Amino acid sequence: MYSKKRWMPKIFLLAFFLLAAGLAFSVFDQPINKAQAYDLENDLPVVGSMVNLQNLLKQAGGSDHFLRTPYLMVEDAMPTVEMAKEADAVQSSAAGDYSSTNVQVEGVDEADIIKTDGTYIYQVKGQQLSIVKAYPAADMKLVNSFSFADSNFTASDIYIDNNYLIVMGTSYYYQPVPEPVPMLETETYSPYYCPVDVQTSKVMIYDTTDKAHIKKLREAELQGSVVSTRKIGSSVYIVANRYIDWYQYDNENPEIPLPAYKDSLSGSSYTQITPDKIRYFPDALYPSYILVAALDLEKPDTPLDIKAYLGNGENIYASTENLYVAVSAYNYSRYPQINTSTSTSTTSVYKFALEPGAAQYAGKGSVPGTILNQFSMDENNGYFRIATTSNSSGTDGNYVSQNNVYVLNNNLEMTGRLENIAPGEKIYSTRFMGDRVYMVTFRTVDPFFVIDLKDPARPQVLGQLKIPGYSDYLHPYDENHVIGFGKDTIELKGWNGEPQAYYQGMKLAVFDVTDVNNPKELAKELIGDRGTDSELLHNHKALLFARDKNLLAFPVTLMEIPTNGYSSGNVAPTLEYGSFAFQGAYIYNIDLQNGFKLKGRITHLTAEDYLKAGDYWYNSDKNISRILYIGDTIYTVSPTVIMAHNLADLSHIATVTMP
Repeated sequence: MYSKKRWMPKIFLLAFFLLAAGLAFSVFDQPINKAQAYDLENDLPVVGSMVNLQNLLKQAGGSDHFLRTPYLMVEDAMPTVEMAKEADAVQSSAAGDYSSTNVQVEGVDEADIIKTDGTYIYQVKGQQLSIVKAYPAADMKLVNSFSFADSNFTASDIYIDNNYLIVMGTSYYYQPVPEPVPMLETETYSPYYCPVDVQTSKVMIYDTTDKAHIKKLREAELQGSVVSTRKIGSSVYIVANRYIDWYQYDNENPEIPLPAYKDSLSGSSYTQITPDKIRYFPDALYPSYILVAALDLEKPDTPLDIKAYLGNGENIYASTENLYVAVSAYNYSRYPQINTSTSTSTTSVYKFALEPGAAQYAGKGSVPGTILNQFSMDENNGYFRIATTSNSSGTDGNYVSQNNVYVLNNNLEMTGRLENIAPGEKIYSTRFMGDRVYMVTFRTVDPFFVIDLKDPARPQVLGQLKIPGYSDYLHPYDENHVIGFGKDTIELKGWNGEPQAYYQGMKLAVFDVTDVNNPKELAKELIGDRGTDSELLHNHKALLFARDKNLLAFPVTLMEIPTNGYSSGNVAPTLEYGSFAFQGAYIYNIDLQNGFKLKGRITHLTAEDYLKAGDYWYNSDKNISRILYIGDTIYTVSPTVIMAHNLADLSHIATVTMP
């Protein structure tokens, strides 16, 4: 028996911890200011030395990207399981209004292969940059086109900012790396230098005041591959990964590469980031570096702001104030006494406070499960929301997928959770809009969920709708309507008698969530047969939507089953793949009264191209990938052609052939 005297100190200690926790919650629930972010940065441990770096990499599991947890014995604890307002992304110019890149968050630009300023269209493809004077459309012409001087450079996308053009892309160079190899005479190991490709992420800034003779002002290069970038105001933020191939670096050869970068402001040589300037996350070690870089176009003489962390990044989300880097980890644990092992997944989220030309580490959080893409994350009123899919052990011992929504406070501590949504299915798309999140899961039908996030401590499902098909991408129409883009499906019995879903053609749907408890499909449109596809289903930047113009457009590769039947006599028509019939832009009028009304189609392929295509058509330089408008003209863009059509009746105005 324990006496009261022995329990009294523990009671006081418990009370102290409860009081401290309450104070901590009240502090953490407040916005993090610049000074606090600086303190959080300093709280992260520093790598410090090459010896410690090597030890940390060993803990990370060598070149294994999985985060491993120690083997647990049975007596140890068992494992536990701003509304995006871009709907009318329109800007003003001499031409009136013009469309901009379809982005996730208003005020946070995303790089793309095409940009327009309302007069000119800028395009990158591979090693080529082209500028077309697009307005007025009748006088459309190519005014500049050139290849980049770095023959190893491949452009990926661009930003524009007044008279600045920012080109993003990748390059590489050869770096000798010592590898121990046997010498035949002595059978001992001696260093041999073998050239290794080092991938880099390059940013080039041009002055486009004179469009025919643009001038490169500056370039910066980070070792590693870009995870993603964002532009807010005049500031560009870049997140890159620099992977460390652990097998090249062992105990006898400790020359582990350090992250490096170069900035033309300070010369043409790479600057290494030394171990005393690299920080790491003790509970999430990976054999790679995260590089977070920022520059401000309004301060062209300010050096690149760059920070390095031992870690990894997979997806990023950015609001106008913070940037979040998400990375998944898989934890394995074994229990010898019961002869079993488990695998769980988690997503770590790193937060960076943004200011002009700089990003400062501001905290880390973690949630169960893994995310689908950037649309799985959101920030609203000081809270970070994230949707994940995880696995849990079912009653039969097998793992069953489940879907979850977590709410984290400003310090990335969990304040609310909603778990076990649609067991046995996985998330196909999510869209956060203010106090709600819309989620589509799928196995054989498309459950469309309306989830309430008004109370951050108690997220809850308000309603759901089950219909055939699924949506890969959800886009806001207005506060009570959402457009879904995905595939139609049919349900058939499989070989084991269980129902199975087979995708068909492309499907568009308008979901009405005016009655949040009873969402309904207000309108739908089916395009083509099995095999029909669109870049929009995996890249939201391929969408053009302007609600004020009732305009909706996106690229489609159309596959159709011939009207005279299907080719395989022993295959049901519903499982037959269609033959190639069209590639180009589908242009719709859309409103809530009439739904989808096909206005017309535009293609860059000639009649001869269609004859040559036969049943199949692969990626081509004539495939339309983007649609935009300037004033009353709609422009379709492929790698080799830009066409201008009248928006009212789609009559052809002009064509420019690209180099």
